[in-house]
Amino acid sequence: MSDQRRIPSASRALRTGVELLSSMRFAISLLALICIASVIGTVLKQHEPAVNYVNQFGPFWAALFAALGLNAVYSAWWFLLILAFLVLSTSLCIARNTPKIFVDLRAYKENIRAQSLQAFHHKAQAELPESAQAAARRMSTLLAGAGWKVRLQQRGSAAGLDASPDASSGWMVAAKAGAANKLGYLAAHSAIVLVCLGGLLDGELIVRAQMLLGGKTPYQGGGLIADVGPEHRLSLRNPSFRGNLLVAEGTQSGTAVLSQPDGVLLQELPFAIELKKFIVEHYSTGMPKLFASEIVIHDKATGATLPARVEVNHPVSYQGIEIYQASFDDGGSQLTLHALPMAAGAQSFEVQGVVGQAMPLARQGSDLTLEFTALRTINVENFGAAAGEDQPASDLRASLQARLGAANKAAGNKELRNVGPSVGYKLRDAAGQAREFHNYMLPVDTGDGVPVFLLGVREAPSQPLRYLRIPADEQGGMDGFMRLKAALADPNARAQAVQRYVAQATDAARPDLAEPLQQSAARVLALFAGTGMAQGQSGGGLQLVSDFMQTHVPEAEREKASQVLVRILSGSLFELAQLSRQRAGLPPLVQDEATRGFMTQALFALSDAQIYPAPMVFALKDFTQVQASVFQVARAPGKSIVYLGCALLILGIFAMLYVRERRIWVWLAPQGERSLATMALSTNRRTIDGDQEFARLAQQLLGAKPQEPQEPGESRQPHEGKHP
Repeated sequence: MSDQRRIPSASRALRTGVELLSSMRFAISLLALICIASVIGTVLKQHEPAVNYVNQFGPFWAALFAALGLNAVYSAWWFLLILAFLVLSTSLCIARNTPKIFVDLRAYKENIRAQSLQAFHHKAQAELPESAQAAARRMSTLLAGAGWKVRLQQRGSAAGLDASPDASSGWMVAAKAGAANKLGYLAAHSAIVLVCLGGLLDGELIVRAQMLLGGKTPYQGGGLIADVGPEHRLSLRNPSFRGNLLVAEGTQSGTAVLSQPDGVLLQELPFAIELKKFIVEHYSTGMPKLFASEIVIHDKATGATLPARVEVNHPVSYQGIEIYQASFDDGGSQLTLHALPMAAGAQSFEVQGVVGQAMPLARQGSDLTLEFTALRTINVENFGAAAGEDQPASDLRASLQARLGAANKAAGNKELRNVGPSVGYKLRDAAGQAREFHNYMLPVDTGDGVPVFLLGVREAPSQPLRYLRIPADEQGGMDGFMRLKAALADPNARAQAVQRYVAQATDAARPDLAEPLQQSAARVLALFAGTGMAQGQSGGGLQLVSDFMQTHVPEAEREKASQVLVRILSGSLFELAQLSRQRAGLPPLVQDEATRGFMTQALFALSDAQIYPAPMVFALKDFTQVQASVFQVARAPGKSIVYLGCALLILGIFAMLYVRERRIWVWLAPQGERSLATMALSTNRRTIDGDQEFARLAQQLLGAKPQEPQEPGESRQPHEGKHP
C-alpha cells in the first residue's frame, strides 16, 4: 500500500509515526479489527433493552457488554476511532503514492539500457532487412494503431552526439498501455476513505459531538414527550441523525426518538407525520407480504400538506429527510377480556382496557395488577407433520438427505396456518414481580382432532412459553371445561358422580364389589381434585395420583393398578361432566369419538390446571384494533459519499483485476543497411494472455518468435536508468 520512500521531516518520531500510519500492515490490522467488530455486531443483537442481555447472558456479561459497547457496536467510540484511523491511514497512503503513480503514468522509461532487455521474462531478437530509423517508424505506427502510447528515442552517434567508445548507437522504441491499472489503485483506496467518511457522518459521531460539546444529555425518565427539557432535544439544524417515530392511526407526531445506551435523545423534525391508515397484506398462508402506511406530511413552517405512501424498501423523502417503514406496533387497541377462575372461590368477570395500560384487580380482593401488553390479530404457525419432530438417530442417510441438496429444500413438510387473534398481558404482584401470559382467542386443532384453547405462560421473557391446553366444547368455547372444573372442586358433586359411576360399572350379580369400587373412585377423584392429600402434600392432578401409587402399591402391581385407576378416574370424570351439564340445563353428552377426545384432553387439562400460576385466566372476548406504524427518519449526508465510494470501488477493483499494465521496448541497433532488433515486454501480472500478446507482437514487429524464458535461477533484475 505504501512505497519505501521516507517522509522528509526534521523529527524522527514524526517520520516514524507517519511511516506506521501509512503502512499496509497497519491498515490491514485496522480492517481486521473492523471485521471482528462487525461479526460481533451481527451475532449479538444490537440496541436491545438492558434486561434482555441480563436474562440471556447474566449480570456480569451484560455489564461487560455495556461497558465495551458491544450492544451498540457500530456507534461505540472505539469503533468510530478505528474508522477514523483507517481513514487517516488510507489517506496518508494515497498522499504518498499518488505523486509516484502520476510520474509513472507520464513516464515511458525510454532511457532503459539496451543490455537490460535481455533480463526480461518476455524477450525476442531478430535481424531486420531495414534501417534502424525505418524500423522504428514502422513499429511506432503499428503500436499506435493498436492503442499503445509510443515514444521514440535516438541515441549515440545516430543522433549526432559524441559517444564514448562503449556507448550504444541506435533507436529505442518505448510504448505503454493499461495505465488505468494504477488509476484503479487510487480509485479503490479513495473508495475506502469515502465509505468510511460516509459511515462516520451517518453514524452517531455528530450526535456524540453535540453531547460532548453542546451540553446535550440523554433523557432517562418517562412521561410525555412535550414535558422533556431542551437539554435532551436536538435542533432542527442537526446535520445527521437516525431515529424512530411511532405514529398511531388517526394521530400525528413530529419528534423522533434516538436511542442511546443510557437513555434517549429527542430530535425535532421540520414536519409532522400523520398516519391515515396502516395496511398489511397477507399471503394465503397468513404470512405478511406487504407493510405500507398512508401518511400525510404536515410542514411546520409553511403549513403545507403532502399525502404520501411509505412501503418497505420504498421510502419517502422530504426536505432531505428519508422516511422509512421500519416496523409496526399496537396503537392502543381496546380489549374486552373474560376472566375465568382457575382457583377455588374465584368468580368470573369481564374487564376492559387499552393495550399499553394497566389496571388493579381489586374486584377479587387481589393485590395483582393487570397490564395489557399486546394484541396480535394474526398468528401463523407451522402445523406440518414433521414440524418439531426429530429424524430418528438410526436413519442417518435420511437425515443427511433432508439437509443436503438445494438451499430451498426444507428439512420437513411445512403447513403454515393462521390460528387467529391472541392477547398478551402480565400479572404483576405487590412486590413488582410479573408473569407474562399469551392466550389465543380461538380454539386450535393441533393434530389430534380435538380443538384446544392455548393458554401460554412464562416467568421471564428469556424463557419459552408453556401452554395449558383446554379442550373446546361442542359450542366451541371453554364453558364445558370450566363447568367440569367447578364440579371437580365441589365435594357433593364428586360424591354424586362416584355414585353414578359405581351404579353403572357394578354388575348387579356382584353387589359386594360396589363398596370397594366406591371407596376407590372417591379416593382417586379426591386425589385428582387435590383435596385428598396427606399432610405435607400439595397440588393435585395425575402427579398426586402417581405419588399415592408409589407409596401404597407394591412395585410389581403398579402397572396393573395404574390401568385400573385411570379407568376409574376417566369414568368418574365423565359422570361428573354429565352432572355439570344437568345442573346447567344442557342435554347429556353422547358417547362418541368426539366426546371421548374431549374427555381425554379434559383429563390432562384438569391435571395441568392444578399448577397454573394464576388465580384466573383472561380470555380475549372482543377487541377494536388500533394500529401504529414505526417509521425510521434519517438525515444522512454521507449516503451520497458512500454511493460515490461504492462506484469508485467497483471501478478500481475492475481496473486492478482486469486491466494489465504493459510496457514494450524495442532496441534497434544499426548494422549498415540492416538493423538488429531486441524486444522486451514487462507486465504487472504474468498470464497466458500476456504470453499470447507478446508472441503476436513479436511476430508483427520483428517477424520472429519470442525467445524461451530463462530459468528462475538465471534471471536477473533489470536496471532502468539513463544510458551512458
